[in-house]
Amino acid sequence: MLTDLTASLICSALPASRAPAIDPASPLLFVINAASGRNDSDTTRRAIEAALSAAGRTGELLFARPDELAHTAAHAAATATARHSAVVAVGGDGTINSVARAALAEGCAMGVLPQGTFNYFARTHGIPADTAQAAQALLRFAPVPVQVGLINERVFLVNASLGLYPELLQDREAYKARFGRSRFVAVGAAIVTLLGKHRELRLRIEHGDDTRELTTPTLFVGNNRLQLEQVGLQEAPAIDDGCLAAATLRPIGAISLLWLLLRGTIGTLGEANAVESFKFHRMIVKPRLPLGNRTIKTAIDGEVTWMRTPLEFRVSAQPLYLLKPSVESGATGVGGGGA
Repeated sequence: MLTDLTASLICSALPASRAPAIDPASPLLFVINAASGRNDSDTTRRAIEAALSAAGRTGELLFARPDELAHTAAHAAATATARHSAVVAVGGDGTINSVARAALAEGCAMGVLPQGTFNYFARTHGIPADTAQAAQALLRFAPVPVQVGLINERVFLVNASLGLYPELLQDREAYKARFGRSRFVAVGAAIVTLLGKHRELRLRIEHGDDTRELTTPTLFVGNNRLQLEQVGLQEAPAIDDGCLAAATLRPIGAISLLWLLLRGTIGTLGEANAVESFKFHRMIVKPRLPLGNRTIKTAIDGEVTWMRTPLEFRVSAQPLYLLKPSVESGATGVGGGGA
């Protein structure tokens, strides 16, 4: 594996750059996931409109179904750029990711009103979980550059992964659809998945001058210091230095996987002998797939998709300009991307 010294030479915090200017007289554009239901949408609308009215600001609320999010986000980001305004994601990880992709492409500022289960991105950057509080605070925030991870040029703010983790996410969503969205349901779904059958990945990993082949149930790549700290991976501070963090597992049985899940919930995953973790700036992953198969199931910020191989993970040279508390008002810096 790459030594810490070598890795540190290729990782660097985000360079100083000029944030996009925001005209307070220009309407903010709110991209809202309409899949949450009529009552939730009405509550969200009222909270945003009340915050705008109290601050003497204006905004446009754009409700979109999940299959419309990417298009709506791209249109909103382009409009925000032309108006010297900002686009605001209102929803969970999938909504935030869609808006982040559009904002990064346009170079406009982005805000977040989180409505997900874990909200790692918002919590990392000091954004309140309550929609009304977040809307009120948003209008006082300034655009600050934060780190973005890329997998084959697709944005991820929290994490991207292969193997067991995408299976966990798929099962979790199925259980949430049946039993409701809660952390208890998420943990229960994870236990059921870990006790089931899963296929090992055979990967060739290249980063820096190091190349290795390994067999593992999962490859996890993180871009969020808070999440990495909570599970106990020592590479968490590397996010602030312009790196991403990766973790793999040795092939182990179901009971051992459950033990690792427990260790992750109490923040000691990095101490487990079955876990290997490292930091990097750019990494190429070449899975060994069945003949003729060029795609692999991948999880990106909680959304499961299929991507062509090989996979390139890297830190984006362009930061995302996020509306958050500025350094002067108590933020911890601009390097930690994540989610």
